[in-house]
Amino acid sequence: MGTGLNNSMDWPMIEAIVYSECDTPRDILGPHVRKDGLLIQCFFPDAVTVAVKIKDKITPMEKIDENGFFSILLFRKRIPEYTYVITYADGTVIEQKDSYAFLQNEQIFTEEDVRKFHAGIHYGIYEKMGAHSIKIGDTTGVYFAVWAPMALRVSVVGDFNLWDGRRNPMHRINNSGIHEIFIPDLPVGSLYKFEIKTKDKSVILKADPYACQTEFRPNTASIVANDISMYAWNDMGWMADRKSYTKNEPLNVYEVHLGSWKKPEDGRDFFNYRELAKFLCAYVKDMGYTHIELMPIMEHPLDESWGYQVTGYYAPTSRYGTPEDFMYFVDYMHQNGIGVILDWVPAHFPKDGFGLANFDGTCLYEHKDPRQGEHPQWGTLIYNYGRPEVSNFLIANVIFWAEKYHIDGIKVDSLARMLYLDYGKNYGEWIPNLYGGNENLDAVEFFKHLNSIIKKRKDGFMIIAEEATAWPRVTASVEENGLGFDYKWNNGWLNDFLQYMQIDPCYRSNNYNLLTLSMIYAYSEDFMLALSHDEVVHGKGTLISKMPGDIEIKAANLRAAYTYMMAHPGKKLLFMGQELAQLDEWYEKSCVDWNLTKYDLHTYMQKFVKALNKLYLSEKALYECDFSSEGFEWINCIAAKDNVLVFLRKTERVEDTLLVACNFGPELHKDYKVGVPFAGKYKEIFNTDSVVFGGSGETNPRLKLSKKEECDGRIDSITLKLPPMGVSILKYTQVVEEIKDNDTAVRAKRRTSAKTTKQVDDIRKKIMEDNQ
Repeated sequence: MGTGLNNSMDWPMIEAIVYSECDTPRDILGPHVRKDGLLIQCFFPDAVTVAVKIKDKITPMEKIDENGFFSILLFRKRIPEYTYVITYADGTVIEQKDSYAFLQNEQIFTEEDVRKFHAGIHYGIYEKMGAHSIKIGDTTGVYFAVWAPMALRVSVVGDFNLWDGRRNPMHRINNSGIHEIFIPDLPVGSLYKFEIKTKDKSVILKADPYACQTEFRPNTASIVANDISMYAWNDMGWMADRKSYTKNEPLNVYEVHLGSWKKPEDGRDFFNYRELAKFLCAYVKDMGYTHIELMPIMEHPLDESWGYQVTGYYAPTSRYGTPEDFMYFVDYMHQNGIGVILDWVPAHFPKDGFGLANFDGTCLYEHKDPRQGEHPQWGTLIYNYGRPEVSNFLIANVIFWAEKYHIDGIKVDSLARMLYLDYGKNYGEWIPNLYGGNENLDAVEFFKHLNSIIKKRKDGFMIIAEEATAWPRVTASVEENGLGFDYKWNNGWLNDFLQYMQIDPCYRSNNYNLLTLSMIYAYSEDFMLALSHDEVVHGKGTLISKMPGDIEIKAANLRAAYTYMMAHPGKKLLFMGQELAQLDEWYEKSCVDWNLTKYDLHTYMQKFVKALNKLYLSEKALYECDFSSEGFEWINCIAAKDNVLVFLRKTERVEDTLLVACNFGPELHKDYKVGVPFAGKYKEIFNTDSVVFGGSGETNPRLKLSKKEECDGRIDSITLKLPPMGVSILKYTQVVEEIKDNDTAVRAKRRTSAKTTKQVDDIRKKIMEDNQ
């Protein structure tokens, strides 16, 4: 050791280290080559002695400060590999590598990374932020990085350093606001948090915003996760096929809350992701669903929030297992042909002290002004979507789930709360935008950015909007000044239809317009019809309990409701338990009442929904032209007195045509005349009143041959038996048809399968014009 060491000390920096207020610890700690030799300095609170070990040689360091600051000047011009040998008062001796000997010359977080992050365009930022087990040289350890620009100092704390923020202060990267550190030999599975000393000298503990794994509630520490990129996926076929997915394909979603779909009988609170994968996949596949939508599985502290108050956006909740377990869940679903959609919550986040709120002692992720930064109804905070780093955090999160977990899409929860500055707020509780309006312009730009980036991936990933207002062009492309979503929940249809169905069938006539109104705007957006969990909680009752009448009439109404929903244009979603006609409202602490299948009514309903789902998958007319007016045609939408609706679902192929006749009234119509688009035979392929579904059997078992009798503005018609609160679906049968021109007596034979629907309609129109 050289002489005069004390005279060369940077005492202000040493004081900052000792008092844990230094945000550039690499400037003083670790090895530094100087003119007079190699200076190595360290800080180990409560250490009695510290020595430097180079190969087998151990050289004591000088204790510069009684709090544990040690220094040594070696007559070397190069930095060797070394360790510290630390002795504490209780006799404990620890040998460890020096965290500050690393990242002296290496750059994990590059200048380009910093630039892109601050511009809001670092879509793989999760590869740099958070905790990552990496190797530097021959040393394996964990690299930590966190954004906390206004912090006085940030440290990593955990069991490995006694949760003492003095021991591993992080180094601020220039003026980026990003703090980093590499801790050598730290194992995967280590618990950690970030200890932040704020400008006012207070100390707060924060979970890692980018953590890939977290502790099981009620504990809140982050966990150094395994490298999730190492999972061996087996869904290559599914992922390849997904790239060619179009909106002309079926999309029938089963909404699930994993913790309450099914409960273990061995005393555990929850099944593991791997167990759930097998149970749930077998069920949804048998029932005929194409996708499942999981209520938020991102980490959240409170079961009662159902996952909608997220504290760990990058971590699947530990309630059901590890990140690898959830990967297995998705992989298993894909291998069995089931897609996985996640409910995603960018509208708000909770105020929990360990979370994002007041993250670095300032309103970093949220707005400072509560009129902009708080939801008074929910008691939660609103993201500052105009801050590029916040926008980057959220956009990268969607890409993270798509890239790392092979998720097939997200449903954006409560979009309206993001789009409108005054949503759920009273006068004086919000601030208008720069034009004086109530539109959140930052949120609008955020979604345009998100959706445009996702579209560029061209991998079939979908983004669905839960948007309850008339905000225009939600599903129009960004290039056409839309928001760029793939689908939007049709809450207008939902509210009108449920209102209608809850009316006693004897009094529905005056509310007939509630059935037909949705078709006025059906093609203004690409809609999804969703009977979600929101309809069966908070005293609203279950879907069957909403229906009028005794239990048998309720069941008939519910079968009719489900069938009308399936036949109406738009993609589909149904919440778990409602396929059984569950009687009790959903409660997150219990599970689907599978015992109901002991009773005929509920078994019939489950069988009915299964058959309806299979019908949907087998009939292209029910999904192929959902978003084209060519796929729907009214036959009768004015029979208010009878509460009867008749319409067609179509494709470009005549042979796909379906005739849907709905009777929402209480009367049986034995011979109800219905106009048909083509002369020929019509076969009933589905009837909600079938005895196999628990109905009374008022069906149409025989083929219906059309007659040349005008009805509903059509020259051909059939008569049907329409059961009360029932729906009949018939399919047109290919025939050789004769068309006769009365004026010229010219006979023309054609096979309808060789014509498109439009061609047939044109022929019909011309004949009728000639006959007039």
